[in-house]
Amino acid sequence: MPVVVPPTSSHGAAPRLNAMLEDAWGREWLSRPVLEPEALIVAARKKTGLSQFGDAPGWRERLTLLTQALHGEAALTPLGRVVAYGQLVSALANRARAHALWRRHPEILDIPVRSPIVVLGQMRSGSTRMQRLLACDPRLAHTRFFESWNPLPGVRLGRMDDRLLRGWMGLRAAHWLNPEFSVIHPTGTRQPDEEIGLHNVSIFGSAFEAQWRVPSFAAAGEAMDARPVYAEFKQLLQTIAWLRGERGERPWILKVPQLTQDLAALLEVFPDARLVCLDRPAATLVASSASLVHSQMRVQSNAVDRHWIGREWLRKIALRQRRMAAARSGADVAQVDVRFEAMNADALGEMRRVYHALGMVLTPDVERRMARYLARPSHRKLAAHRYALEDFGLSEAQVQAAMPGTASPDMLRLVPGIPGIGQEPAQARARAG
Repeated sequence: MPVVVPPTSSHGAAPRLNAMLEDAWGREWLSRPVLEPEALIVAARKKTGLSQFGDAPGWRERLTLLTQALHGEAALTPLGRVVAYGQLVSALANRARAHALWRRHPEILDIPVRSPIVVLGQMRSGSTRMQRLLACDPRLAHTRFFESWNPLPGVRLGRMDDRLLRGWMGLRAAHWLNPEFSVIHPTGTRQPDEEIGLHNVSIFGSAFEAQWRVPSFAAAGEAMDARPVYAEFKQLLQTIAWLRGERGERPWILKVPQLTQDLAALLEVFPDARLVCLDRPAATLVASSASLVHSQMRVQSNAVDRHWIGREWLRKIALRQRRMAAARSGADVAQVDVRFEAMNADALGEMRRVYHALGMVLTPDVERRMARYLARPSHRKLAAHRYALEDFGLSEAQVQAAMPGTASPDMLRLVPGIPGIGQEPAQARARAG
């Protein structure tokens, strides 16, 4: 039986805001946000004063699919509608600003992005820890939280870059609406963080899938050719470097869980990438991922089905594992595997091994920086995150049956009701239909 968070549940400030928004809309004090492609594009044009969004293929189609899914599948609350509207207008505004900047300064796209280090891991696999340990090395470049979500400046506030202010405000709002966020993913405005916000600019990826129930949009993303998205992804990295006054001298650390799904496309755009491949026991990986998704979804919907989240993210994690393994097997690039338990037991020892495998020297100064990071309270916060497979209608046997390389015919009978396990997206949709 589905487990649904009841409408009366309290989660941060969301219930109060939902009531206030409905009242304001009913009294016509505020306009209800319109989640339709043309309305969102018009809003982005008004926000930026720009009219062009670039001719990269697919983004308009994905915007249409996403808005249809928000209407038909996501069961958004008033707050969810406001958040979705704000995120999509912001993404489109960043898109317009990026393409305008590239027309004015085409030299940006000549900045090299050489030999990036790709932290390749599923959600909750320890990828944030690995990225931030690597970011202790000043010889490497990394994306900061405010740059990921606001890659392009909007207005200048004197000498201040408004991306910092927008990043700070967004993070404060996230903590206020969802107090669990600071435990599940501790971060700060200037801290190293994943490039997931760059995917938003292309109207693509798991930032949307992990906060709203949009399975039709997810299926389309799994079935599409992702190479144009990663071509834009590279251009956005070049833009961030240019805005810093850098010229591509430092290798970039890249980290987005979506990269496990799209590794083949990523390697076509970054053929000299180096891979740090993270592994965590499947049962805890799935449970922790489902817990993160549930925490985000219930802020924006009063119809959150824990069992659906468990099935969907088990399916998605299994698909990503298969695609990652296939892409790795055919890739002629440096690769090193890192186990979650080994990092827990001896993080610095593992980092020495990673540096050696990638042909890099771990200096005493960088090792001291890493040790200071590991001693920070924010690093230890993650231990407070609690989750269990049973909360999401799953058992360890079901997870093991679904994951690549572990299933037997007898075990597969343990996963009824999870369409698509072991199949690619088109097959999964046919079976689900």
